[in-house]
Amino acid sequence: MLTKMHTFSFNHLALSVLDIEQSITFYTSVFGFKEIKNTASASKTRWLQLDGKIQLHLIVRPNFKIKTNKAVHFALSTKDIAGFTKKLDRLGIVYSDWIGSVNKDYIRNDGVLQVYFQDPNQHWIEVNNAV
Repeated sequence: MLTKMHTFSFNHLALSVLDIEQSITFYTSVFGFKEIKNTASASKTRWLQLDGKIQLHLIVRPNFKIKTNKAVHFALSTKDIAGFTKKLDRLGIVYSDWIGSVNKDYIRNDGVLQVYFQDPNQHWIEVNNAV
């Protein structure tokens, strides 16, 4: 018996945040996300969008303790990682390589350059040049 294969596309990533305004400011200033309307509900959840397709939903949970590690992260790619790390420096955002060397990038075995840093809620983000 053959089973039909389903196709999927990425819809959104949702993160719990303590301070919604701080998180909106972070994602719009660091990555250029644009705020879009939350069409799902009248909750305080705010939606952001990147490149007209990738959505980030920020769910306010001021009383939650957000705990994560670097292995739990999401990644974005840019052709100009050197320019991006200069922007992080200007914004006072500390980045590191995988092992935690401050303000250092890392070249993976496949040649992709990457850095890691955290948002205001301690969620890990990887930025690489795998464009």
